[in-house]
Amino acid sequence: MVTIRNPGSALRLTLIAGAALTLAACAHKPSYPTATTAPPVAQRAPEPRGPTAPPRTEPVTQNALPGSERDFAINVGDRVYFDYDKYSVRDDAGPILEAQSTWLKRYPAVQVRLEGNCDERGTQEYNLALGARRANAVREYLIAHGVAAGRITTVSYGKEKPIDPGAGEQAEAHNRNAHTAIVSGARMQ
Repeated sequence: MVTIRNPGSALRLTLIAGAALTLAACAHKPSYPTATTAPPVAQRAPEPRGPTAPPRTEPVTQNALPGSERDFAINVGDRVYFDYDKYSVRDDAGPILEAQSTWLKRYPAVQVRLEGNCDERGTQEYNLALGARRANAVREYLIAHGVAAGRITTVSYGKEKPIDPGAGEQAEAHNRNAHTAIVSGARMQ
C-alpha cells in the first residue's frame, strides 16, 4: 500500500495526469475519405441550333441529370426562332421541336409553358398577338407529334422580354422566338 505524505501533491499529480490524458485524446485527428475523382469541369453550353441563334453565355456541365431542366436546355434545346413578322415554324426549328416532343413523351410528368416573343418593331398590341401566334404554332407542332395538349400552356410576352438587348438585325432575330419553359415535373438538378 502507498502512503501519501502530502495530500496536496497527490491532487496535483491527479490533475496533471488528467490534463495529459485530455490532451492526448484531443491530439488524434480523425481521417476523412478523400475524393477519388476530380469535380466536373464547367464548359460553355453548346450553341443553339439555327442560323440566327444567340450565343449562350452561362457555363454548364456535361452531366445534366436526365429529365431535368438543364438536360432539356442542353441536350434538346428550349428555343426556336421565327422570321420577321411570321409565326410559321421554320425548317430549322423542326429538329429541335422533334427532340422536344421526344423528350416530353419520355418524361410524361413534365408540364411546359410556351412563351412567344417578338422583336421591338411594331406596337405592343401587335407584338402580343404575334407572340401568341408563335407560341400556339409551337404548341400545335408538339401536339401533332404526340405531346398531350393538357401539358402545354402558352403565353405571349410580345416585345417585353427580349433575350438580346442589342440593336440591329441580329439582335432582332434573336428576340423573335418561342421559348419552351418547364413549369413542373422535371427532376431536380
